[in-house]
Amino acid sequence: MENSKVKKITDIYSKEKRSKIMSSIKGRDTLLELNFEKILKSFGLRFKRNVQDLPGKPDVVFRKRKIVIFVDGCFWHGCKKHFSLPKSNKWFWARKIEGNIKRDVIINKFYKTVGWRVFRVWQHDVTKNSKKITKIVLEIKKI
Repeated sequence: MENSKVKKITDIYSKEKRSKIMSSIKGRDTLLELNFEKILKSFGLRFKRNVQDLPGKPDVVFRKRKIVIFVDGCFWHGCKKHFSLPKSNKWFWARKIEGNIKRDVIINKFYKTVGWRVFRVWQHDVTKNSKKITKIVLEIKKI
């Protein structure tokens, strides 16, 4: 079998600078999450935030109701409406996002098998679809 030649794309930043840029990307307490939590609070709901001891580290948890909520960014979780693969380093990003999507499916199955409800809220719904978010919140209040 022949060795395939893969063109390596040179980053415009040094390894140290790229590492600093990537480490500054927030994994919790993002503006998106905070806006969603503000909506929940406006409906009088009390919850735990960024629970580290549960699989997938849910953004919002209602332990007594056995509900977890993940607020998914359109880029990081491969939204079918808004995701587009970056032009550089396509192979890396395709694998990264595909891995995130697969992990989301596994986490969802886990919670369902142990009797918890899982809600995944898309970034575009938090920012532009208040009707859908209100519907989710009202459903949570009923549980």
